[in-house]
Amino acid sequence: MMAFTLGEATALALGRVPPPGRAPGMAALRVRPPARSGAPHRTGAPIRRDSIEAGTFEEHFFAVPAKGEPDRLLRLARAALDAGRRLKRAVRTEGRVLSPAEAALAGLTAGAVRVYEEICTLARLNRGRVFPSYDRLAEATALGRATVARALRALELAGFLVRQRRFKRVAREEGAGEAPRYAQTSNAYRPLLPARLLPHLPRWLSPAPLPVDVEQRAAERTAEVAAMHDSLSCRELAQTLVGGSLGRVLAKLGAHIDRRETITSCESQNQPQPLLDSICSRESGVGLVGRHVGPDGQTR
Repeated sequence: MMAFTLGEATALALGRVPPPGRAPGMAALRVRPPARSGAPHRTGAPIRRDSIEAGTFEEHFFAVPAKGEPDRLLRLARAALDAGRRLKRAVRTEGRVLSPAEAALAGLTAGAVRVYEEICTLARLNRGRVFPSYDRLAEATALGRATVARALRALELAGFLVRQRRFKRVAREEGAGEAPRYAQTSNAYRPLLPARLLPHLPRWLSPAPLPVDVEQRAAERTAEVAAMHDSLSCRELAQTLVGGSLGRVLAKLGAHIDRRETITSCESQNQPQPLLDSICSRESGVGLVGRHVGPDGQTR
């Protein structure tokens, strides 16, 4: 039995000293930084999960808002805040159980609406290109960094915005050694109209319904597109709907399926399926019934 001093036992319990028989470097690999705001990532990775490189997707992510759209979205957010406060009051007084959409409304705060106001302002001024940092939002809204992070999470859950994490490439400095080649940068944001929350908001905030003729033309167009897709082969369907490198791979598979279907159809036409025995016997029975035996004893 091995003896440990009090200090060694305490360090061993904390995981900072390797047990006997284990390499000293293994314990150092297990020590991770604490999960605090602003601290290094727990896994030691230079970027966070689900991040996309900046400059590779923004053209498809951002959208230029229509005239008056940011102000309308901000009015919706303020009305949603009031509706959420009424729901929280109903929970306290009536014991009401909230649906997921109502819970998202109840999670909105005044700080979240203030952050959303800043995002809508940036969307109006920068033609939809919104990518402020947490520090920039905290400075503009006079809120703390943690409060801004919670506000963005609440807005995302309610459906008022979508955000995408981004990373950027960094150049290695001389003498930096094994410094990471990538670094986390600010997120990209896009304000949205939360369709699932509209039934819980005042009716005047909902968009006007489309005219009947517009809906009819849209339905006819959808039916025409579906009929066109049904008339395409597997190869043409892959090229039309997917495209790109994946579309080319699916087109090759579709061409192979089309050739097999063509060969199968040709074989079925050249070699028709033989009649069943029951059909043959039935036809032979019908033939025998129609015959009769003549005076000379021969069947006619």
